[in-house]
Amino acid sequence: MFAKRTCQVFVFTMSNYLLAPSMIASDFTRLAEEISACESAGADWLHMDVMDGHFVPTITIGPLFVEACKRASKLPLDVHLMISEPEKYIEAFAKAGAGNITVHVETCSDLPRIVRQIQSLGCKAGITLNPATPASALDSALSLADLVLVMSVNPGYSGQTFMPEMIAKVEEIRNKLNALRSPAHLEVDGGINAETLPLMKKAGATAFVTGNAAFKHPKGTGEGVRLLKKIASS
Repeated sequence: MFAKRTCQVFVFTMSNYLLAPSMIASDFTRLAEEISACESAGADWLHMDVMDGHFVPTITIGPLFVEACKRASKLPLDVHLMISEPEKYIEAFAKAGAGNITVHVETCSDLPRIVRQIQSLGCKAGITLNPATPASALDSALSLADLVLVMSVNPGYSGQTFMPEMIAKVEEIRNKLNALRSPAHLEVDGGINAETLPLMKKAGATAFVTGNAAFKHPKGTGEGVRLLKKIASS
């Protein structure tokens, strides 16, 4: 039996292109200011990269960080679980305030079941895969998912170089979603900046995670987010 719904449900519309600054690239000593800058500049979601030091080599944040961001922001929290055995922790992240929870096919023995678990908690369910994993690995849950995430870097570290070969994977998954008449957002994450975002948008992506291009912009976080939001929406 899955737990009672506890998360706010967010409605996706394919007409909107969404920008999700990745908080792992922010200045944690100024977290509330960074969140405020993202909100003021037009960010749509706040992206949370959760890494466990097992599925990926880095350890980052947990439910307490997500809960703190929830208190500081009214934006939906887009939680990406780069962790082993995600089914053990989904409820904790839902209670912490996640709006979307995305899991990796590589860590899920029964992907459709975990998608339904996420949805039973009132959250939007996302599915994703590593760059080396074929898009067909998502097929069992593609019709159920609210969100599909394509990684354009190998997960584990912020600031990596964009992998252009992932453009074809976005196109492939966009075609699959269209064939299913799915309203799911197609999100991309990894090396997304002013040059790569238009490439992924043209390939069929509708939501864009960005890290350094927003938080390390020479004119500040607000200007970085504002520029990328303008590109995404144009």
